[in-house]
Amino acid sequence: MDGSHLLSDRRSFLAGAAALGLAACSGTGQGGRTKLVLGDQVHLLQSKAEAAGVLDNLAYDIEWANFVGAAPLLEALNAGAVDTAPAGDLPVVLAAAAKAPLKIIAGTQFSTRNIGIIAAKASSLHRIADLAGRRVIVSSARGSISHYLLLEALKEAKVDRRKVDIGFMLPNDAAAAFAAGRIDAWATFGTYQIAAELAGARLLRDGEGINSPYALIAASQEALDDPARRSALRDLLARLQKSAEWSAAHPADYAAIFQQQTKVDPQIARLMVERQNGFLVPPGAAVIRPLQRVVDRFYADGELPAHVDVASIVDAGIFPA
Repeated sequence: MDGSHLLSDRRSFLAGAAALGLAACSGTGQGGRTKLVLGDQVHLLQSKAEAAGVLDNLAYDIEWANFVGAAPLLEALNAGAVDTAPAGDLPVVLAAAAKAPLKIIAGTQFSTRNIGIIAAKASSLHRIADLAGRRVIVSSARGSISHYLLLEALKEAKVDRRKVDIGFMLPNDAAAAFAAGRIDAWATFGTYQIAAELAGARLLRDGEGINSPYALIAASQEALDDPARRSALRDLLARLQKSAEWSAAHPADYAAIFQQQTKVDPQIARLMVERQNGFLVPPGAAVIRPLQRVVDRFYADGELPAHVDVASIVDAGIFPA
């Protein structure tokens, strides 16, 4: 299988990067200080860290770069525009399989209810078996955690995947199409899923029992090979761990900050925090084992260009002791 489809189109990313004001990471900030460019999705890490107040008195500079999905974020990492990428487990593995120079430096707990296959309120779809002969949109791209959920849910329901018309759209575009009634079923996640469900969408299947309960934080090999940035990454993870501990103890305060940062409805913010308020964990066996199972099944489905030994793309030396 050609791996060219595994990462988002480079020209599309570069246009997005230009819009964000990103350039290739130099690792140098103001006054010659070490600098980290931190990728983020839907402001999750940034809002939590700022709410917890863990970013004061840094010995290095940081810049946040927010993305709408894992595919463009990991392409940014591959292109050297960000140093870190918090993303779903499979997108990180898929990027590694496509030879993106990265390593997993941490896992993050999350609820597998935070990913689901939903049907429009007015549709006739009530269960996964009803998807035979229908079109299903996946966000954000081939190889996403939503894509894996769909394929495994079809197996579970004994539906031949060849009988389902599967398409791919970035979450913002898919959300607009779903709200307009142009999509019957949508495999999605996070705030997009919650917003659609609150508007009346019907949940056909969530990720419980299918998806791994861990997302990942990946870092570029270039940043890991730079002693100054490696030291900064170790300090950053310690601070992010403290922010996770704070948000678990103060979910309402975190939800308020998340709502202010993202401008989503307060109810969406509350549910998002409830489902995504887990701790950072070291990238050890507890993370590697369930992910390797997912990788093996995805490879058997022909969705990986090469088999990946998850342990080989882990750098365990960054996570704080």
